Amino acid sequence: MTSSVIVRPVRIEDADELIAANLASIALHEPWVSPCRDQASFHAYFNRCDGERAVGLVARERASGRIVGVVNLSEIVRGFFQNAYLGYYGVLGMDGRGLMSEAVRLSITHAFEVLGLHRLEANIQPGNLPSRNLVQRLGFRQEGYSPRYLKIGGEWRDHERWAILAEDWQG
Repeated sequence: MTSSVIVRPVRIEDADELIAANLASIALHEPWVSPCRDQASFHAYFNRCDGERAVGLVARERASGRIVGVVNLSEIVRGFFQNAYLGYYGVLGMDGRGLMSEAVRLSITHAFEVLGLHRLEANIQPGNLPSRNLVQRLGFRQEGYSPRYLKIGGEWRDHERWAILAEDWQG
């Protein structure tokens, strides 16, 4: 079966389209995530995605080529840990069709099969039910709760810790 989504590393050519999609999606993103919304923040993001410590993947709908969302594998630690944080967000107009579930699924497979990671951790704000439901559908288990874990939108926000191991992945 051919996937309806393509994921690939972020490219400099993605800047204008990704910024426009993120600006149009502010109501969808807040208060969950604050992605790049101007050239300066895009370039900072792009430069962080070095392929070693962070991988940024842009998801596009195969049929239209439109951006579906972004999946990030960040703070990649090698050695005995082989772990990364998983973050993701969709964009307005492409939501509600299962495309981000597919994009995250493809990205997890990439993390385990291409990058050789052993564990992925997703930290999700308790009220973000679509994100919680997505990781649950994909087989993540809740490992804990972290009060005031990340500062998003100028506020320290609580997060639930969800994780999956390579050997548990049913991709």
